[in-house]
Amino acid sequence: MSRNQEREALVQDLINNSLTAHFQPIVSLDKGKIFAYEALCRTVCPNPFESIEDIFVQAKICNKILELDMRCRSNGMELSAAQGIKDKEVSLFLNICPTSLLCPNHTAGTTGILANQHGLPKQNIVLEITEQEAVSNYTLFRKAVDHYRSKGFRIAIDDFGAGYGGLKMLSVLEPDFVKIDRHFFKDTNKNNINYNLIDSIATACHRIGIDVIAEGIETENDLRICREIGIDLGQGYFLARPAAELINGTHLTIPVQQTGRESGTVLFDEVICIGDIATYIAPLSSNDRPFEVLNRFNDNPGLLCLPVVKGGQLCGLISRWRFMEDQMVGRFGYGLSLNYYKKVEDILGDEFLQVPHYSSVEEVARKIHLRPQITIYDDVCVTRSGKYIGTVSVSAVLNAVTENSMMLARGANPLTGLPGNEFVQRQIAKMLSQSIHFDVCYIDLDCFKPFNDRHGFEMGDRVIKAVSDIMLEVMRKLEANSVGFAGHIGGDDFILITRPKNSIPACEYIIDQFTKRINRFHTPEECAQGHYLSSDRLGNTRKFNLLSLSIGIVSTEIHHISSFAEVSSIATDLKKRAKEIPGSAIVRDRRSGFPAKEQIHSRPSSAVPEATRALRKDPAL
Repeated sequence: MSRNQEREALVQDLINNSLTAHFQPIVSLDKGKIFAYEALCRTVCPNPFESIEDIFVQAKICNKILELDMRCRSNGMELSAAQGIKDKEVSLFLNICPTSLLCPNHTAGTTGILANQHGLPKQNIVLEITEQEAVSNYTLFRKAVDHYRSKGFRIAIDDFGAGYGGLKMLSVLEPDFVKIDRHFFKDTNKNNINYNLIDSIATACHRIGIDVIAEGIETENDLRICREIGIDLGQGYFLARPAAELINGTHLTIPVQQTGRESGTVLFDEVICIGDIATYIAPLSSNDRPFEVLNRFNDNPGLLCLPVVKGGQLCGLISRWRFMEDQMVGRFGYGLSLNYYKKVEDILGDEFLQVPHYSSVEEVARKIHLRPQITIYDDVCVTRSGKYIGTVSVSAVLNAVTENSMMLARGANPLTGLPGNEFVQRQIAKMLSQSIHFDVCYIDLDCFKPFNDRHGFEMGDRVIKAVSDIMLEVMRKLEANSVGFAGHIGGDDFILITRPKNSIPACEYIIDQFTKRINRFHTPEECAQGHYLSSDRLGNTRKFNLLSLSIGIVSTEIHHISSFAEVSSIATDLKKRAKEIPGSAIVRDRRSGFPAKEQIHSRPSSAVPEATRALRKDPAL
């Protein structure tokens, strides 16, 4: 017998005699209850292959995948039914290989027959289709899935994001559930790419009415991320491990969720994000009747708009005055009679403004301005991860924009025109709430006080203005239409926000241009000598080097930052380290932890001829 024949016989023996099913709970994270169980293939004796996945790989090679797939489905339904899953009012998730659905030997209706034999309602069975396997014929595949859906089964995409199909599979199947692959939960914090991908997937799915399940929840941090993003269903070892028996809810590990959550974006009584001023208005269901809408408006005279949801998905907004005019009165006065038996979804228009909670009030105001005239005064619907959380009136948005504009005008520096400390904090808080990666560059003029004492405040103002002009110049070059901005905290302290890849080039450019202009601030004699005389803080006359810049850079790619205070603390420390280096210097942390390891760039400022020398890197790096 050949090696292949031996493996084929081994697979056949497993299918016939040695496979069973274990069950892992899928948990409602909000309610702390078991929502469903996933049936997982297991062997009743030691697995002759390295893993369960290897059994399926070998089955495909031996053309036994359909037989193996059907055995797993049968085991899952038989064993769960024997343990009374029907009485638990939960769903059963069964894994299906896409190649099985396209197999010529596949007999239509077999899964339905199995469900009937074991007394399992088809609507409580969810067929998980893995996304890791390539599908060559999407048209045929869609027909096979539609057949199952027509029989009452629900559909889930398993391991979403880890396989071949990706968004195309999502578009073709239009599933009821999407299970985000556990890969995205590895080493996840609020500012890295995995977090933002999870948030984007969840938001897109929620907006089109698809429930999201987080796979591979293995730590409390994974659970926290799910709750923060708004993922309601989870599965993983941290919650419960697979077991031969259907475990009950008392065996779950679910830490109590903290009630209430601050947005972290309200500073100095200023509204930054639209979510900060959203008010929850209980939404209507798409199946409600127009008479119920009329009652809601009559019971709440101050209510101008009512949001409408369908299956948890925001699907429209009803305006009081248009509803009364079009639906209750109508063109000939018979509106109430004509619409009495309709549903809310039948009278909904598609013109409503929906924005994520982290949108700035200025951004929302611009979107309001672009709306059609007939809907321009409708409330704005606010969502978090695609789910409705409240509404905001147009007047509230405009009031917030006006207050912000007045506050920022008061905070702008009169010399440089750059926004001041309050604006800087506002922008950082906004970007943190949006989980945007950015670097914060703290820029400080070295020994600026003795320079002012020696050359006078007018020359000092020229230096300050020159630094601000260079910063604006580099922003135009590197950060046009991006997240970057320049600010003037006060005195000789500046701040630059850039994308991580631009922070070092931007700071190098600022130092280079500042060094080239050094002869505008110092006399020819001082430039030739490489120093000037002035009084120190004790009143003693001593030598000071020519003006230079010390820059400390904090990156959210490296540090898990949650507030402006953290940014300021880390940047201040890095700036101090930069000041310990003679001449102009840049210090940027490469990684978090202790001891810190910095990326250091330095340039001497002792003489004008040095201005064209390239920045020296620390040889130890």
